[in-house]
Amino acid sequence: MHEWALAEAVARTVEELVVKGRDVRQVEVVLGELQAVDEGVFELALKELFEEMRREKGIDVQGFKITREKAAFKCQVCGHTWTLEEWPVKEEFREAVHFVPEVVHSHYSCPRCGSRDFEITAGRGVKVRVI
Repeated sequence: MHEWALAEAVARTVEELVVKGRDVRQVEVVLGELQAVDEGVFELALKELFEEMRREKGIDVQGFKITREKAAFKCQVCGHTWTLEEWPVKEEFREAVHFVPEVVHSHYSCPRCGSRDFEITAGRGVKVRVI
């Protein structure tokens, strides 16, 4: 499952920060809507990986929270901005988009002018914020 791979990447990022001398008490993980991550599986993976870090490396992450970032888009032609709710996205398409978000350009266009020249301004990837 890609949720475990993402959780491992988050844990490695936290570990690298600690090795560099940064004190990590709380971790916020921001999941982009286009990633289609199963939060339950991801949260379980993070709990287990952070516990393993505590036992094996003495790195104690006191807590973490997971937040979602809505996908947002901006047309390069007319300047219109919109969210995923404005598109009738089919479920099988959501599956493809979470692997390669840029595929959205081949299936959808700006709801105002019809251009396929738009950018994804939010809702991609996984971000780690350390508090």
